[in-house]
Amino acid sequence: MRRQYFKPAGDFFAGDAMPFYHQGIFHVYYLLDQGHHSSRAGLGGHQWAHLSTTDLVHWQQHPLAVAITEDWEGSICTGSVFYHQGRYHAFYATRKTDRTQHLSHAVSPDGVHFEKARPNPFLSPPAGFSPYHFRDPFVFESEPGRFQMLVTAMLEKPYSSGQGCLLRLSSCDLWSWQVEEPFFIPEEVIVPECPDYFFWNGYYYLLCGLNLTTRYRFSRHPFGPWVKPGVDCPGSRLEAVMKTAAFGPGRRLGVAWVGTRAGNKNDGQLQWGGQLLFRELVQNPDGTLGTRFVPEMLPLYSGSGFPGQGPVRLSAEKGPAEVCWHPLSENYSFRCQVIPQGKAARFGFGLRCQEKMASGCPLVFDLATSSMSLGQERLEKVALTEPFFLHILLTGDLFDVEIAGKRCLINRCPETRGNCLLFFAEREGVSFENIEVKAFSLKEW
Repeated sequence: MRRQYFKPAGDFFAGDAMPFYHQGIFHVYYLLDQGHHSSRAGLGGHQWAHLSTTDLVHWQQHPLAVAITEDWEGSICTGSVFYHQGRYHAFYATRKTDRTQHLSHAVSPDGVHFEKARPNPFLSPPAGFSPYHFRDPFVFESEPGRFQMLVTAMLEKPYSSGQGCLLRLSSCDLWSWQVEEPFFIPEEVIVPECPDYFFWNGYYYLLCGLNLTTRYRFSRHPFGPWVKPGVDCPGSRLEAVMKTAAFGPGRRLGVAWVGTRAGNKNDGQLQWGGQLLFRELVQNPDGTLGTRFVPEMLPLYSGSGFPGQGPVRLSAEKGPAEVCWHPLSENYSFRCQVIPQGKAARFGFGLRCQEKMASGCPLVFDLATSSMSLGQERLEKVALTEPFFLHILLTGDLFDVEIAGKRCLINRCPETRGNCLLFFAEREGVSFENIEVKAFSLKEW
């Protein structure tokens, strides 16, 4: 079974992930999708699928954790798992065939075999909230014996157009829930989805999806006030609705999904559902978050990707400079140390080129704007003036980049299939040192 970039077999895709860690086992529950959210007349028709691992290397695939068993269940939507007093509690939303959304609950003795509780559903949207936005329950324990639930909701008043929020519910037993008040209302008039909440090394974190892109806030206090960091996306735009879980002491992993592109075109609209994407969270000294590749989930290398590897040093003082390496395998890992020359430098790579930059996917670093771009995808406020380490993974139509061990950027380019790697510099110069290129086989990964 492939680990990173996992896709279910056949004509199925992976949607929202719900990672959960308990007693040394890292569980990944996720929405099993067919038809990019079009199943059951557009209701989704989703069910909870389930993977687990103890070491991130060897994975076990389990039966469906929570399945559609009734005609009125249009979709088993996103939620969370919580362990308490010997039982695993799965909280999720059910989208009914009339498109209204309601909260449901299932329990399990082992985290694998769940039984739906009664009544099912157990809670519908309260007065003042839209019946079509009441989903994604996330449960945590705020103090011993006191549980909180964050729910995607929409206030119908006082906002005439509707205002999304994360509604807070509370409970003393995980069965009876009392509606409290909105826990978080985003600055934009938008519905925040798939909340995640955790405490990590002195900070409380709140994550949610805004237009599928994961955003976060942090605080020294459990209920805020919440601080919006200068870069409030821990990953990048295509890492849809990342949710997180601990993995052993001191580590935290995020799991998102990367959608496919319509028509398998580079500029095709991103579709709902695709492949699972794993990231390791990085906590900076000031409490802000970043992400990096998960070491245990890197590919198994089958040999050298390019013979005679050596440093590449480019000077663009008299005009653009470039070097082309070819042929490279379809799936390979590229690592190097990047040493920029001058603060106005603009440099990078043409990935999977056909000997010309325009034929590949450009990975561009621009010191003047402190940005990096990968095709049409972009990261802002990237520290580039000092030397940094770079890791690029190319596999299938995915282009995945880690910079300095704390920022990641991914794109999907189905039409880009060249076998050349182009190094270029447009202003001033750059050195690419300690280059390592290794090929890998998908069959061995």
